[in-house]
Amino acid sequence: MKELARLRSLIREVHDFPKPGIVFRDFTPLIRDPAALALGVELMANPYRGKKVDLVIGAESRGFIFGIALAQALSAGFVPVRKPGKLPAAKARMEYDLEYGKDCLEIHVDAIDPGQRVLLVDDLLATGGTMRACCDLVQGMKADIVGITVLIELAALNGRERLTGFAPVHSVMQY
Repeated sequence: MKELARLRSLIREVHDFPKPGIVFRDFTPLIRDPAALALGVELMANPYRGKKVDLVIGAESRGFIFGIALAQALSAGFVPVRKPGKLPAAKARMEYDLEYGKDCLEIHVDAIDPGQRVLLVDDLLATGGTMRACCDLVQGMKADIVGITVLIELAALNGRERLTGFAPVHSVMQY
């Protein structure tokens, strides 16, 4: 697909970031280009059209970029999953492992009603730690996870395996 090759050409490789040995896939050149951004969002959203998504859930901070755009494209609401100390009301919390450390995510306890159909979104799936924490949070709120969509998947890190049993994983580009 010619369009997919164009999107791939707009992903910048940054070696040794955020630490030695890591190749960071930087999508900021892609989102700077209006046509590429629109195409990326469409390719992330298309598998979920007609699936009656109530809410799109995006993890701080890069998940917000695509999450809000997908929510709009799917006529759904958006719920942010934030880092500690950012949400003002009662919240649920989940600690998780990153490919290069540990972190924690929080969500307002009243953000999702039981039975709502949710789509989880992030920019990148690496080891699956962030997305697994999001899945655990929303599953604990008794939501129905209809899918997980990301722009980029680092397939060699097997993050998809950590998400088995939650919902199908869709990625636009794999490295």
